[in-house]
Amino acid sequence: MSESARLAVVTGASRGIGREIAVTLARQGWDIAFSHLGDASEATQTATLIESTGRKALGLRCDVGVKDEVWAFYQSVVTTFGRAPDLLVNNAGIQTWAPLLELAESDWDRVIRTNLKGCFLNTQRAAQLMVEHGIRGSIVNLGSACNKVAFPRLVDYTASKGGIEQFTKVSATELGPHGIRVNCVAPGAIEHERTKLEAPDYADTWAAITPLQRVGSTADVAKVVHFLATDAASFVTGQTIYVDGGAFTMPNWPYPGGKKG
Repeated sequence: MSESARLAVVTGASRGIGREIAVTLARQGWDIAFSHLGDASEATQTATLIESTGRKALGLRCDVGVKDEVWAFYQSVVTTFGRAPDLLVNNAGIQTWAPLLELAESDWDRVIRTNLKGCFLNTQRAAQLMVEHGIRGSIVNLGSACNKVAFPRLVDYTASKGGIEQFTKVSATELGPHGIRVNCVAPGAIEHERTKLEAPDYADTWAAITPLQRVGSTADVAKVVHFLATDAASFVTGQTIYVDGGAFTMPNWPYPGGKKG
């Protein structure tokens, strides 16, 4: 099937990394269905950007952690486009900031439900449809650099993203016989709306400790997601690709210049 005929679902695409992924895929010839749970005007902006590329867009409000809403979303996707998706990008996610000893149970539940359960529900339904429609598709889950290293004050977020990495591996194993590939993209040191709010000097702070000497962009993440969706990655599954400029590969090494003295 030509790439121009393909359909992608992107969760949480009303802004940030999700929007960049959706628009990048549209520029490469994909029609896009996306879910959102935020400002309706932001979702409209995403749809407008997708349609400006000449591709079709469907943006629907959907809580990814609620099964009935997820099932209804995919029913609308199939009805609108007349087919199942070739690609699912599980991007929707939230985070809260609190030390382990102070983290509210309600925040833990909300983060795990959105990030991890949402990934499960969307993967399950999209994969069921891919199998039913005979589509040898691709699923890309958004992890985090905290898949690799501990992030203080983000215990619920870190637990959810670590769970997504293992979920990716199991999904790849079970869905492989159906011709469905499942991979994880783990961004780190990426500047976008949320990280700018977390730290006004985010770019300079992270560039200083990143081997590539710059902060990452949403486009850096979107390009890797697109790669995993194409035939160029046809034999890649169950993998986590870090998009972090090497920031979380380089150890906290105490010797300047890489050696003692």
